[in-house]
Amino acid sequence: MNKKLLLPFFLSFALLLMLAACGGEEVDVSEDELDNEDEAEAEDGGGAGGVIESDNPEEAQTLRISLGLNDQHPLYESAVHFGELLTEKTDDFNVEVYHSEQIAGDLVATEMLQNGDLEITIPSTSPLMNIMPEYGVFDLPFVIPDHEAADEVLDGPFGDQMLDMLEDQDLVGLAWWENGFRNLTNDIRPVESIDDLDGLTLRTMETDIHLDVWDALGANPTPMSMGEVFTGLQQGTIDGQENPYPTIDLEGFDEVNDYLSGTNHVYTPFVFLFSKPIWDELDEDQQEAIAESAYEAREFNRERTREVEESSLEDIQDRMEFSEITDEEYERFQEAVEPVIEDHSVTIGEDIVNDFMEAVEATQ
Repeated sequence: MNKKLLLPFFLSFALLLMLAACGGEEVDVSEDELDNEDEAEAEDGGGAGGVIESDNPEEAQTLRISLGLNDQHPLYESAVHFGELLTEKTDDFNVEVYHSEQIAGDLVATEMLQNGDLEITIPSTSPLMNIMPEYGVFDLPFVIPDHEAADEVLDGPFGDQMLDMLEDQDLVGLAWWENGFRNLTNDIRPVESIDDLDGLTLRTMETDIHLDVWDALGANPTPMSMGEVFTGLQQGTIDGQENPYPTIDLEGFDEVNDYLSGTNHVYTPFVFLFSKPIWDELDEDQQEAIAESAYEAREFNRERTREVEESSLEDIQDRMEFSEITDEEYERFQEAVEPVIEDHSVTIGEDIVNDFMEAVEATQ
């Protein structure tokens, strides 16, 4: 037989044996090994959903952005836009955007910033309560009435005051972006009044404020991580949950809940955070370029988020029964949670709460 024909034959036979061996054995890969692979991927940019390179990528410093939400959310699109703005201003940086907790969840990512192990994260304000109790002020319910008021409060002296406080925690707050108003879904009945909440088991974020708010409104609040919510709704462990419209749409909660209520009970901002240990190593021109890009991307973020919010609501209204909350009922909600606000003012800081309330009132 021709030797040239024998070689491919034996190679193919050997390959079949190897595949059979692999199929018959269980490959043992430890969690630590997988975590190490994920970390290595994050370090070399292999897992980044968006990579924005400067005109001089080999010489540029890489800034990694960790996001908790997926790449369909306007937050991801906004982070990529930030990278585009920055690389237009300077050749000093490449930007890598990691979504869906590829690097870490919001709280862990924030702690990484404090330690100088990560450059940027853009969390909602709620997880920051674990680091700064003052940030619980943004979770006080039925305070901010609309987008215009939110913009005025965050872009004014109160917003600046809250950003400045971050430096003591080894964080640099550069801009307020938008997560949006939280709204309620459930699978039991339409919710148009406080009375309709009676006995509903609702998933809340794992914070005391959220638990106390829904308890005061007559529901049965159940803390649960975001990753468990869909299954909890599917299995009937919980009756409902609350999130901004884009999250409700993207997470597919309309598949397991029939009723949507426009409660607008909490407005939650995102805050653009940079690691202070890394920030302090940059020169003034670099700091200015990053700060300007984060601030300029804020307008893109708000506009895009509100577009998606509107389209998400239209989309899920086709599949869910939607209920509006009247002004009279909204006032009943406000009255019911007043004791909760008073109780948590002690933890948050009464001066902070008073400043927040005055800032909101000034918008009316």
